Amino acid sequence: MQTWNDVIRLANHGSPAPDKRVEKTDAEWRAQLTPEQYHVTRQHGTERAFTGEYCEAHEAGLYACVCCGTPLYDSRTKFESGTGWPSFTQPVQENAVRYKKDTSYGMTRVEVLCNVCDAHQGHVFPDGPPPSGLRLCINSAAIKLVSEKQQA
Repeated sequence: MQTWNDVIRLANHGSPAPDKRVEKTDAEWRAQLTPEQYHVTRQHGTERAFTGEYCEAHEAGLYACVCCGTPLYDSRTKFESGTGWPSFTQPVQENAVRYKKDTSYGMTRVEVLCNVCDAHQGHVFPDGPPPSGLRLCINSAAIKLVSEKQQA
């Protein structure tokens, strides 16, 4: 389980290598993704609060990267943060996501990226519930739910 100090260390010094890599051209990403998915994942955008498909979702399953299909978050770690975006306490495994210092918009934050294809997911904050204390604030446009029914 990662702590805020672990996240900061990884943002400053790099994350564990992913199990695989997926790389596509910009044209390939544009052809695969909706305009909103492309804006969020490839251009580091953000969907408006309380508008995402998974903000209020409670179905059991894994949330995978919309770009490469890598499982990133487990619904059992999802919680109601009241922020308007799906929030998770941790990724499914340490090398599923990577963290990067983000100084855009005059703020210093920690960005969450898919470690397999570099898709922007959202940001992580140190105000989540125990046991990790983390809130991975993720855009619905960056993920897709693979329900337990679909996994069976």
